[in-house]
Amino acid sequence: MSDKNPFGISITPGKLRAKPKDTSPKTVAKTDAAAEKHGFTDRSPKKRRGRKPSPRTGQVHAKVMPDVAREIGDEARARGVQQGVLIEEAWALYKAENDL
Repeated sequence: MSDKNPFGISITPGKLRAKPKDTSPKTVAKTDAAAEKHGFTDRSPKKRRGRKPSPRTGQVHAKVMPDVAREIGDEARARGVQQGVLIEEAWALYKAENDL
């Protein structure tokens, strides 16, 4: 047996060199086709994930009596809209009546 370690890596400056990869479009397409053939698919997200930002960002925390809250909730459910939509419509009516 020799004194050299068979699992050792010589790190003398002239032995290890970085070789740049070929990134030409032809080579990349060829590599992608081979990967797809073997079942590898691109899993990177195609677009931004998550909820889309809402245009309704202002919040109104109205504290009302329980019977008023119940009536507003019932009306919103009956019309199939959110309670904020009812508040927006009520505000538009108020502005129209008071010439604001």
